Amino acid sequence: MSTDDRRNIWETYASAWKATGAKAKAAALSTSVADHAVYRDPLCQAEGHDKLIEYMTSFHEQVPGGHFETTYFQAHHDRSVAKWNLRNGQGLVVGEGVSYGEYDADGKLASMTGFFESPPR
Repeated sequence: MSTDDRRNIWETYASAWKATGAKAKAAALSTSVADHAVYRDPLCQAEGHDKLIEYMTSFHEQVPGGHFETTYFQAHHDRSVAKWNLRNGQGLVVGEGVSYGEYDADGKLASMTGFFESPPR
């Protein structure tokens, strides 16, 4: 797969974070993320679509209308790195980070790891 193909998969996955409702999130994940993919960030580890959708729903409770805008993307050897901005419902940048992805033989994301400054506990 080319970098453009990987980016399309990445953007479909990222669209699940913006989608409203579990059905819309599940539809985006079904075409971009392997069934048993593992998601990790400083606040969570989730395995599989259901757990990831639960986490995405919790994210939207904390950041209504929140979504991610990819600002940089590179891929090679079934791996990718993406820099992104977190935007709130009004479109203002409220955070930034970097994510690392690994892709399976079908071209879907098998592992996603996000890096960002976590809020104080």
